[in-house]
Amino acid sequence: MRMPGIRLFRTMTFLLLVVTMTSLPGFRVSGQEPKPESRAEEKKKEELPLKPTEKVEFTTDEGTWMSLDVSPDGQTIIFDLLGDIYALPITGGEAKRLLGGMSFESQPKFSPDGKKIVFLSDRSGAENVWVAEADGSDPKPVTKGRNQMFVSPTWTPDGRYIVVSRSTDPIGTFSLWMYHIEGGTGVQIGPPDPPLPEPGSQEPARPRQNKMGAVVSPDGRYLYYSVRTGAFTYNAMFPLWQIVRFDRETGETTTITNAQGSAMRPVLSPDGKKLVYATRYETGTGLRVRDLETGEERWLIYPVTRDDQESRATRDTMPGYAFLPDGSALIVPIEGKIWRVDFETGRRTLIPFTARVEVEIGPRVYFQYRVDDTPMVRARLIRWPVLSPDGRRLAFSAFNKIWVMDWPSGTPRRLTNASVGEFMPTWSPDGRYIAYVTWSPQGGHIFRAAADGSSPPEPLTRRPAYYSSPVYSPDGSKIVFISGPTHQHLYAELREHRAESYSDLLPDEAHLAEITGISPGIGLDLRWIPAEGGESTLIGPTQGGTSPHFAREPDRIYLTTPRGLISLRLDGLDRRTHFRVRGSAPGPFPPDAEEIRLSPDGERAFVSLQNKLYLIPVPKAGRETITITITPNGQSAVPVKPVSREGGEYLNWSADGKALTWSWGARFYRQDLSVEKPEVTDVLVEVPRARPSGTLVLSGARLITMRGDEVIERGDIVITGNRIAAIGPKGRVPIPAGARVLDVTGKTIIPGFVDVHAHMWPPRGVHQTQVWQYLANLAYGVTTTRDPQSGTPDVFAYADLVEAGEILGPRIFSTGPGVFSRSGLDDLEATRALLKRYKEAYQTNTLKQYVAGDRIVRQWVAIACRELGITPTTEGALDMKLDLTQMMDGFSGQEHALPIHPLYKDVIEFVARTKTFYTPTILVAYGAPFTENYFFTSDDVHGNQKLRRFIPHELLDTMVRRRRQWFLAEEY
Repeated sequence: MRMPGIRLFRTMTFLLLVVTMTSLPGFRVSGQEPKPESRAEEKKKEELPLKPTEKVEFTTDEGTWMSLDVSPDGQTIIFDLLGDIYALPITGGEAKRLLGGMSFESQPKFSPDGKKIVFLSDRSGAENVWVAEADGSDPKPVTKGRNQMFVSPTWTPDGRYIVVSRSTDPIGTFSLWMYHIEGGTGVQIGPPDPPLPEPGSQEPARPRQNKMGAVVSPDGRYLYYSVRTGAFTYNAMFPLWQIVRFDRETGETTTITNAQGSAMRPVLSPDGKKLVYATRYETGTGLRVRDLETGEERWLIYPVTRDDQESRATRDTMPGYAFLPDGSALIVPIEGKIWRVDFETGRRTLIPFTARVEVEIGPRVYFQYRVDDTPMVRARLIRWPVLSPDGRRLAFSAFNKIWVMDWPSGTPRRLTNASVGEFMPTWSPDGRYIAYVTWSPQGGHIFRAAADGSSPPEPLTRRPAYYSSPVYSPDGSKIVFISGPTHQHLYAELREHRAESYSDLLPDEAHLAEITGISPGIGLDLRWIPAEGGESTLIGPTQGGTSPHFAREPDRIYLTTPRGLISLRLDGLDRRTHFRVRGSAPGPFPPDAEEIRLSPDGERAFVSLQNKLYLIPVPKAGRETITITITPNGQSAVPVKPVSREGGEYLNWSADGKALTWSWGARFYRQDLSVEKPEVTDVLVEVPRARPSGTLVLSGARLITMRGDEVIERGDIVITGNRIAAIGPKGRVPIPAGARVLDVTGKTIIPGFVDVHAHMWPPRGVHQTQVWQYLANLAYGVTTTRDPQSGTPDVFAYADLVEAGEILGPRIFSTGPGVFSRSGLDDLEATRALLKRYKEAYQTNTLKQYVAGDRIVRQWVAIACRELGITPTTEGALDMKLDLTQMMDGFSGQEHALPIHPLYKDVIEFVARTKTFYTPTILVAYGAPFTENYFFTSDDVHGNQKLRRFIPHELLDTMVRRRRQWFLAEEY
């Protein structure tokens, strides 16, 4: 899972519709006489853009992760269930919904006088802290804004402030904040978090504390809360959390627990003398009691609900529980029920309840599509398209070959007849030659060929290696390129695309680094050779730089890096950082431009930022690095001209600097700077689809069919062309004349497996001609794969190669790159523009909404997908609250496991009735150690001959040798 993002900062107005409540038998809140109109459910008018179309309705007597509280008079329990808030008499019975609708409300807490409740809600489009009357009426926001998350609000004893955990990082740590009930921007409690180092910086990250579950002592002086260092981590090692006491008078912080299973979710007795907390013991979670005067501890009850400390704990590490006002017992959610637990004996008594669930949901976004089986495969991507210096011809790569066409209306033709992979064409300044890089299993080279095809291609390099990104110097005397060792090409592009320091990686990226042997930050070299070929000369390391190009100086090369546009002389000296272009997004650092291309005269720059294209002037202000910020509604340091709201790839300039070019799928765009609209060329490159002919009979095998549990002990399979024509017992299936019969007696044949969550990720840029990931999957019977988040569009070019029979692999489907919170989804129109690229340019029917922002942003994605006929799936992100809201909003897929365990009737019924496709990806289980660790420690993975045959040995060693962690089998 990866979670960068951008969200629009905008003040949003709200209008709340209050509807009267029906009478609630046995329900009374201390200190308040209920008004007649408050005895009916509050029906909200929300700011969420998606309108509900139906309800999921059922009755349940179980709830998953119910956070509850008890009224000060001890007569009423309030709790959350599937994003609604309910009230229940202390004796049990039928729960009444106080707050319902499409928004997600959670973690209610009574005020000290019992007249109000505080709760969390996304009804404004983003999560904020809200208060309402105790009967749910008159809800009002305490906090306002976007791009923030809250956990476990509570009151100070005087009822004037609310203390809550708050995070402004999509997957970061929470700090404690205090908000006055009448408004204000809030005050952070305790010292501020240390700043994180900039991406790409060599500065070590200073640890940040994660603070949750605060409770205030009865005298108001002390705060007790759980704390851990850093955000969540996969395969966590205990202990993670401990409880600290914070003195609001002196600012002193004292750690008061040292529990091996962590100490979480503290609750104070009404007299403030006892503290109850949760801790993991063996594989369960229990509640312990500490005497704050003596330090003595005892078990109160074990087990209770399993904690969520191995996940992101977006609703705290434990569901809320509470003392009765007299301190005689606690009300605790256990095993999906509500129990009264005697404080002295630990004996529990069931408080039975039933709740009528009526969750409003949006329209389900799900479509069915036919698999393309037409005779020809059309290239979905033209890669590295570049116009000739005179602007009359276009060279590009498709199907791993270089093509040339007269622009704009010519027919593409192969530049060469070579069988090796050909990539990244670049024109010589005089237009006579096209240089390009090649790749084969033996390594690559740089070649040049006459642009008119009058002479065969000639190699310019002397030694095989990994080569990429060649570009001619303006005087045509040199070719500058990126290179590295041949054996590293398996990971070369991944390294170049992941130039951050390892400590900056999100957990999913760190895991990717672990399982692939990738060490982010390892760069390649920048070199040059004479234009006629010969020995190469080292310029220097790329340091993560990409897209080398020249401007006006023939001896200075420019590259895009995570730190901005840099340049250096061809002798490797005088490295400069010129300027940086940044956008806006949640989290500590705004996103940097994906690509910056200087104009030939060096006065302007063509920029790709957050899936949009811009043209900016280049200010020259000495050696200081200038940061140019481009935001939807903000002022920039320089004039910014939007070029394309739909974005594009392979940015370039015409040789005379009067036009911009880029591609969008198989479309080529040329934007003359003197006119408003670009010229658009649909480039058609087609090759025959790999389709077998004739009839093949697989005879005599044991057949496991897809008809229930049917097994045919000796059967025949008749395959005609690329279709299974018939299956049946041997001798009973007609065999067409002329069929080839293959005796497979003694074998067992099963239907091919479909892996719907397969991140295979072969190298980007320069593509391999034999992909070990594809071969390994085929070897284990996987004949169809879907990659939900491929990182780059390269997957579509690989899929086309498989369909054309150019490389061997399973049938490949993919969502393409995920849609993240850094993807530039400023509003619904921007969302539509980006998603249009997936439908029209990438020609994919699926999409991965990967924690794209606040709920309003995620709903924009759902709306745009429905309009465009795209079926979206989602990232689970170890966040049950997120997962449930995505199901409510109509997203048809859930990638990764729901992190809470176990699930009870409420969630099980809800997920089933929303018809969500659930892909738990058990090997990377959430809320527990990765299941793959079990196989690494229990099986001989390294000695498995099939794995050794298809997985590179270096990678297998990385995965198996010297693994850092081991877990008991019962932990999985």
